[in-house]
Amino acid sequence: MAHTHQHNNFEALLERHHLKKTGPRLKVLSMLSAKKVATSQPDLESVMDDIDRVTLYRILSAFEEKGIIHKVFDLNGTANYAMCSSNCEENHHHDEHLHFNCTVCKNVYCLDDLNLPPLTLPNGFKPEGFTLYATGLCPKCSKSAEKK
Repeated sequence: MAHTHQHNNFEALLERHHLKKTGPRLKVLSMLSAKKVATSQPDLESVMDDIDRVTLYRILSAFEEKGIIHKVFDLNGTANYAMCSSNCEENHHHDEHLHFNCTVCKNVYCLDDLNLPPLTLPNGFKPEGFTLYATGLCPKCSKSAEKK
């Protein structure tokens, strides 16, 4: 029952962004929303053998453009994708939150719940967005390090 409800939410999300409700798009949304970490295209490819690389690239690009997902880079410079907050719009993301890169497991976490101070820039600068990164150990890797 929960799966059907989630599927309907994804269909409504695609409809709201004027995107066709295709199986591959719904599958990508399902995979990304189920993850607790940002996910790279190669990682998605490895679990979605029924969606070719070009189709997946186009889906991710369309979702990013529409404000459904956002791109964040890991420590190796690889693009990873995570679901956007509900207030993102087409061509204008509002994902100004901390991105935490774990130096051990290499996962990228979106820490949406942290309250960040407002960004104040010198006169003449007009921000269109910003990305804030932190590196260190995630809770799982930190716990493993303590046991050693």
